[in-house]
Amino acid sequence: MQLYNYFRSSASFRVRIALQVKGLAYDYMPVHLVKGEHKAADYAGRIGDALVPTLVTDGGEVLSQSMAIIEYLDEVHPNPPLLPDTPLARARVRALAQMVACEIHPINNLRVLKYLVHELKVPEDAKNAWYHHWVRSGLEAFERQLTLLAEERAAQGLPPSRLCWGDTPTLADCCLVPQIFNAQRFNVDLDGLPRTMGAFAACMELPAFQNAQPSACPDKEA
Repeated sequence: MQLYNYFRSSASFRVRIALQVKGLAYDYMPVHLVKGEHKAADYAGRIGDALVPTLVTDGGEVLSQSMAIIEYLDEVHPNPPLLPDTPLARARVRALAQMVACEIHPINNLRVLKYLVHELKVPEDAKNAWYHHWVRSGLEAFERQLTLLAEERAAQGLPPSRLCWGDTPTLADCCLVPQIFNAQRFNVDLDGLPRTMGAFAACMELPAFQNAQPSACPDKEA
């Protein structure tokens, strides 16, 4: 497989985590977003949205969108699973993942921040205030959801979760960890989020997350 990605891209980071969790080998294909390499004809012509990540399977199929890629990997390589074994638990995990991937990330990714600055002429401090507000409020909602899920698990007689859901990595953890990395990079206040940051810390103890992080990528200095 080949993974076209950028080391600082949250969506790319999600897929790298999934690949690492599953122990799947792949060729790392760097696409520099800041330099606009994703817009080049040889890349953009292969994928409609001209974004990263893009996964090229062993069979040559081209897949886009991180969440779809991760669920594809989970179906084709089911062990270890990234989704729980009951419909309700899978819905819980997908909801957590989508709180990050659909609520927080889309309004704070690189192209949005560049549009704020270059097209709308938003000053740097206002751009940062935008980022801090939406990431912090989104993570506060994530924290509340983790609290509600902890209460639900307790009522069902299930043990407390060490990660986002249970003690093994799920789709939710694949999404949370990159978002926290970006929040730290932009100096977002992460105090008062004990369950969220506890799950993050527990994830970062695992080799799969350590090996997928931006500092471990071959294009990290690009």
